[in-house]
Amino acid sequence: MSIKDTLTEDMKSAMRAKESERLLTIRMLQAAIKQKEVDERITLDDAQVIAIVDKLVKQRKDSITAFESGGRQDLADKEKAEMAILQVYLPQRMSAEEVTAAVKAIVTELGASGPGDMGKVMGVVKAKLAGKADMGQVSAAVKAALAG
Repeated sequence: MSIKDTLTEDMKSAMRAKESERLLTIRMLQAAIKQKEVDERITLDDAQVIAIVDKLVKQRKDSITAFESGGRQDLADKEKAEMAILQVYLPQRMSAEEVTAAVKAIVTELGASGPGDMGKVMGVVKAKLAGKADMGQVSAAVKAALAG
């Protein structure tokens, strides 16, 4: 079953269970998916849907940081709840060790030697690890691999 089908089923179950917070978050995700499909006149596959979910999770993380620094814990808690619901639709993330190993393999494969090769390495790493790893963690691993 595709992620979009899972979303539809989860939306129905949230309606039946009267889980308003979950229902609103799922509808927001579906709206983002539909917006992308309409804008680009395409039908999104699971990888593209995961990219949208990843983007929304990142937005929630940024919002949480902003709300907590502004002293708005109520809004930060709301964002945390939305983020938890969204993360259900992401695939299992790679551990830090797996990310480091994958990055080192790609650096060796490309023959990258220094910080000047960061862009070239990140292009390949993004293609291979998209949706599987946190890109902030990946970027740190690439910097470490190219520095050392």
